[in-house]
Amino acid sequence: MLNKLKVAAAAGVLSSLAIGVSITSGSAHASSTTNWSTVQSVSGAKGMAALVAAAKAEGSINVITLPLQGWANYGAIMKDFTAKYGIKINDENPNGSSQDEITAVMNDKGRAAAPDVLDVGTSYAVENAQLLAPYKVQTWNSIPAATKSPTGRWFDDYGGYVSIGCDTAKVTKCPTSFAQLTNPMYKNQVGINGDPTQAGAAFGAVFAASLANGGSFNNIEPGIKYFANLNKIGNFVPGGSAATAASGTTPILIWWDYLQNGIQATLKTWKVSIPTDANYAAYYTQAITADAPHPAAARLWEEYLYSTVGQNLFLQGYARPIELAAMTKAGTVDQSYLKLLPAAPQGATKYPTLSQLAAAKAVVAAHWAAEVGAAG
Repeated sequence: MLNKLKVAAAAGVLSSLAIGVSITSGSAHASSTTNWSTVQSVSGAKGMAALVAAAKAEGSINVITLPLQGWANYGAIMKDFTAKYGIKINDENPNGSSQDEITAVMNDKGRAAAPDVLDVGTSYAVENAQLLAPYKVQTWNSIPAATKSPTGRWFDDYGGYVSIGCDTAKVTKCPTSFAQLTNPMYKNQVGINGDPTQAGAAFGAVFAASLANGGSFNNIEPGIKYFANLNKIGNFVPGGSAATAASGTTPILIWWDYLQNGIQATLKTWKVSIPTDANYAAYYTQAITADAPHPAAARLWEEYLYSTVGQNLFLQGYARPIELAAMTKAGTVDQSYLKLLPAAPQGATKYPTLSQLAAAKAVVAAHWAAEVGAAG
């Protein structure tokens, strides 16, 4: 069951993004004396050709918690990266969590199997910055300042909106708001993706529910109370995923829009809408580990993800890449997949700060189990 557990920080603005550019080449040969663990940009290491040569010499890269199917198109991304560079990808714990990634970095330090790169919620990157290597991809100046570490220790990559998915074959009238989800007609039908104290998608659902019920980025408690009531009246079903949607266990699912669209691609009766009473969006974050066993391959991986090719592959997975707006303006975006995204809410999307997210996480951790119970 797909269950990539993350707590994603919502940094920056989805509608104010930077230009996606293709990977370019530099000098033809890597220096035998280059210590790629200390390289902070390709401009200081003889360019892309040198990086590619060094990465190919390493031969492999260790990634972690990247599901092969259903999550931002990572299966296709990994396949294309290997086909392009001949570099083997070792994907550990595909359905793990951000905390699993951090734990692996700490426990496997110095080992050949240690993670080279991370895909985590921003809060995890910020809280563990000492474990991460500073590196700035070629498109660094095009990534909005609010969506990256000034030193290059982390940078956001893809994201989306909390949305409501519904199987029209099993639900007579699909809800389009959090308010409608409390209707008794939806008894035993509404799921979220896991425990919000650990799962970023579930945490996002709670934050969105809070905004729909008088809460704010400084007050997530209304979202907890909302789900406590949803559980009390019997509408809430513990857990939720593409598998439970397909089986009918959760014919209504609150999840990121790009994951809902992934369900829709195989379950044609699945309908996706961004709730009319809540606008909550978030990004996930990339980072290179300071002790990466394959430091050149790690840096090449990031250059690939932030190239036009990599960004469009995220889009093909129905995620909104960090460079979407500018790629659209530049004419480099894949229009066929852009048209499949659900319409973004009207007006500017706002985001909680890192401190607001940290405070909200603490409140959910302290109150979820007591107020909602084991459900989730």
